[in-house]
Amino acid sequence: MAELAFSANDLAKVRFAVSPMWEVAPSFRLLMSTTAHPVHRPWVEQVRPRVLAAGLERGWLAELIGPSGYVPDFLTPAPGQPAPAPAAEWDAIRATPADRVRQDLDHLARHQGYLGPRLSGLRADPPAGLARLTQEIETYWESALAPYWARIRAVLDADVFHRARTVAEHGAGHLFNDLHASVSWDDDALTLARRKRDMPRHRAGTGLLLIPSAFTGPGLRTRMRPPDPPQLAYPARGVGALWEKRPATGACALSPVLGRSRTLLLTELETPASTTELARRTGLSPAGVSQYLTALRGAGLVSAHRAGRSVLYARTGAAETLLAASCS
Repeated sequence: MAELAFSANDLAKVRFAVSPMWEVAPSFRLLMSTTAHPVHRPWVEQVRPRVLAAGLERGWLAELIGPSGYVPDFLTPAPGQPAPAPAAEWDAIRATPADRVRQDLDHLARHQGYLGPRLSGLRADPPAGLARLTQEIETYWESALAPYWARIRAVLDADVFHRARTVAEHGAGHLFNDLHASVSWDDDALTLARRKRDMPRHRAGTGLLLIPSAFTGPGLRTRMRPPDPPQLAYPARGVGALWEKRPATGACALSPVLGRSRTLLLTELETPASTTELARRTGLSPAGVSQYLTALRGAGLVSAHRAGRSVLYARTGAAETLLAASCS
């Protein structure tokens, strides 16, 4: 059990953030696991072949993120904004001081018993190693998370909205007590029942950064690294329904506006797919699919993501909102 003390100033600086990097490590660990996940299985079945085809199971992330245990702190820099762009977090990783990288790697070596060849090179030359690492993270992001980010982000934003409303209606103490079964608030201190290491306030910055996560769970993940505020990543509400197939009853309502073929493609993009796959599913010609996707992308309804030699297309948040509105 560990406690984190709060002053009035600390309590005033509690904030939320949605962080792409806090999804990278637990999602990669899940992909590398041989155990079927009750919630994320549809995502794993779609994404794992792309990740293996890219050879990422033998890369930097595979050496940094083991089946369990410690993940180096420099992979989860403190978000400076409520929802930083992925590139901003990669910049923060590249800017990690060399001595901090070495400290984290030494801590990882104590957990694993050794450092692999890539991590030994990273320890010897952190700037060069971090540049190569973030290139691989970008590859992983584009293949595994970016095509699904609109859907994931909707769940995370809904969680933050719910928590903010809880604070407004019941206060911060109720927020903490409702956050997770292992978290409780009492007498100006936050208690984490399942954390073994101490959380003295002098070893962290002021405040607390709360980060909802789609892939962290069922437990919590913490990061204590001064001068950053402590970070607490917790399972977001609504993750259980993240990959449920959604009704496409709004397609008929959209067809007169977007056209039958464009509406059909948006409906099929319930699952991100390539031009070839969409042509096979819909019976449209590959050239026609490409033309319609270009139009949908120009309208901000579709995004494109490089995955190896293929390009995956996915619905954007605007498309999800449009479909939901037409279904209501």
